Amino acid sequence: MDAKYWLLGTLLVTGAGEAMAQVTAADYERAARMLGDRTAPLLDHAVSGATWLDDGSLVYRERANGVERVLRLDPATGKSTAAFNAKALADAMNLAAGGKGKPVLAEKLPPLQVSRNADGSLRLAGMQGAFRCNDDGCSALEGAKGGGEPGSTSPDGKREAFVRDWNLWLRDLASGKETQLTFDGKPDYGYATDNAGWKHTDEAILVWSADGNKIATFQQDQRKTSTMTLVGTNVGAPKVEQWKYPFVGDKDVTMIERVVIDLSGAAPKTVRLQMPADQHRSTCSDDIACDNGWEDVQWANDGKTLAFVSTDRGHKSATLRVADAATGKVRDVYTETVKTQYQSAPALSSVNWRYLPESNEFLWFSQKSDWGHLYLHDLASGKQKRPLTGGDWNVAQVAHVDQASRTIWFRGVGREPGRDPYFVHYYKVGMDGGDVVLLTPENANHDITVSQDGKRFVDAYSTTSAPPVVVVRDADGKQLAELARADTARLKAAGWVAPEDFTVKARDGKTELYGLMFKPSNFDANKKYPIVTYIYPGPQVGSVGKRGFAPSRGDHQALAELGFVVIALDGMGTPLRSKSFQDAWYGNMADNTLPDQVAALKQLAAKYPWIDATRAGMWGHSGGGNATATAMFRYPDVYKVGISESGNHDNLSYEDDWGERYHGLMENKADGTNNYTGQDNAGYAKNLKGKLFLLHGLMDDNVPPQSTLLVVDALVKANKDFDLLLLPNAHHGYGKDSYYVMRRRWDYFVKNLLGAEPPAQFELKPAM
Repeated sequence: MDAKYWLLGTLLVTGAGEAMAQVTAADYERAARMLGDRTAPLLDHAVSGATWLDDGSLVYRERANGVERVLRLDPATGKSTAAFNAKALADAMNLAAGGKGKPVLAEKLPPLQVSRNADGSLRLAGMQGAFRCNDDGCSALEGAKGGGEPGSTSPDGKREAFVRDWNLWLRDLASGKETQLTFDGKPDYGYATDNAGWKHTDEAILVWSADGNKIATFQQDQRKTSTMTLVGTNVGAPKVEQWKYPFVGDKDVTMIERVVIDLSGAAPKTVRLQMPADQHRSTCSDDIACDNGWEDVQWANDGKTLAFVSTDRGHKSATLRVADAATGKVRDVYTETVKTQYQSAPALSSVNWRYLPESNEFLWFSQKSDWGHLYLHDLASGKQKRPLTGGDWNVAQVAHVDQASRTIWFRGVGREPGRDPYFVHYYKVGMDGGDVVLLTPENANHDITVSQDGKRFVDAYSTTSAPPVVVVRDADGKQLAELARADTARLKAAGWVAPEDFTVKARDGKTELYGLMFKPSNFDANKKYPIVTYIYPGPQVGSVGKRGFAPSRGDHQALAELGFVVIALDGMGTPLRSKSFQDAWYGNMADNTLPDQVAALKQLAAKYPWIDATRAGMWGHSGGGNATATAMFRYPDVYKVGISESGNHDNLSYEDDWGERYHGLMENKADGTNNYTGQDNAGYAKNLKGKLFLLHGLMDDNVPPQSTLLVVDALVKANKDFDLLLLPNAHHGYGKDSYYVMRRRWDYFVKNLLGAEPPAQFELKPAM
């Protein structure tokens, strides 16, 4: 074997039973070169940050050979030129910083939000402030004075609404003048406040009307909601963090009282909607807001009415309602009730229903056929007029609705036969009937960015092994321009190899499951490799992530470089397939896709002699941390090593919306048990046989650390040996501690699954 492909220092048992040397620092260094902050800069002609402006032009970034350019496409000519003078912007940023911080370089500008000013110049905003760029150069924009609270900007960009002292305020962005809009907000009963239990920010949750004269929001009642407490680690008296955090089964949880703030008169007016308090729920998330804001509230174009969806506490019913903004009168229009949980998209992130009062209609998303499709309804009666899509595939996300042409553009998955069912494609369909039209024909995953008027879209298509080709198409799918073709030459020269797609049968022996496999770049089929499963069991997302190209997927390839086969598999119970597929273990969240993971191990080991299923490990974070501990306790003869990070090991100790959505409302039984009994990991800790490493951040305000400590207590009581790492100042994602955790993760698998000694205290750091 060529020396450069020799796996330095890794202890592997060959077919002849020989043993190699120990894992060395050089092996770790090579593994580190597979991390995203090392591999991403090596993908040349990669496009990012595509942003459509209101004049129809497109601003985007293209990186090649370490230099990043910000370009602007003129859709009329199909030509791209520099969006602005990058050196002038860098100079303006450095001048505004006054010599503080790391200097900004023209070839590596920081992330920017790009918009167009009324005079045609560009507004570029980021951590360094806001700047104006035109043909004459770039200059800093003086920010309006104020308290610094994050605001929600009005449609005309001149004002923003924000929360202060539990009330809603308005700030004029030019003058800085502030106006108080509500006056009866009080602690834990404030307006537009953002608190999902696991999430608590200073953002304002609201929706502006198109004319900027009205705001839809709520007064959030948390006065009886449970309280979460975290205790800091510091010298002297510990600092305590407390906020409202509802739990599964609580009698009192967070509620919202819907209101409209009318700004059209001489003084702001609060109109309360004439209905009881609503649940703090949504059709798109276990938060009230979606990826693009509070999407479950939509205004009519004239601002006279608004539509919203009320979801019951268990997410089993969703009711579309319409309110009169002037009087607060509310009319129920339509209700869908399901046996498990209703969601308005097959993968939670956005909503697919639309309020269309101009045509007296509404667009509704339903999985009533076992697949997610669009249905057009009459707004007055609520009755269905016609299905717009159908078949054994899913509408994934509505992107644009044009009522003039009565056409809908949307992302979809699973429609094209013979293709990966997770590949996203872009389609259009008429609202008055007709066939669905495919706009992105390539057999690949299509990442779509739609212009503001819906007339054009950026299409970046790729597969797990083929890098992105980025083009601009019109609304009929015709290619208007090619922006870039990514080049992997430097990436491959650095030793990068693509993951391999694989399929196996699910627990039922029939259903096809899809996954990714990562092998060492110096893979030798004559060796036997331990196998590590990375898991995130859902139900709202799976383990694999997007099916398009990525220079790195976490540290999967890096871990593989140390002598492992690493897999990620989307088991039953995850989204983007049929509704019955996702609901496979509704009401039994301890399933965690594990029967499918075990079935996959057996099939892969039978197919590939170089996989050693007797040395199987697993790791995961959050829901994956929960699943890993479950695997170690309920499948102790299958999984020998597990690393469980920040797991929600008992959903009775986690926020209410998660468990109540996917497991159901708490139901007490005559014998003193309930439907959550037996779902916790602590109850099965006594079954541990292998090596288990538990980790948690003590300032985790998503999954509280008590979740892991309950498992620790059970393991101690069962007299079980285990490993534990508590990070005193870390939140859910570990932040500055994440590279240390990653190195400890590598060490644990190398020592306990590979049977080798890792290099002592190897320092894994972010790339410079």
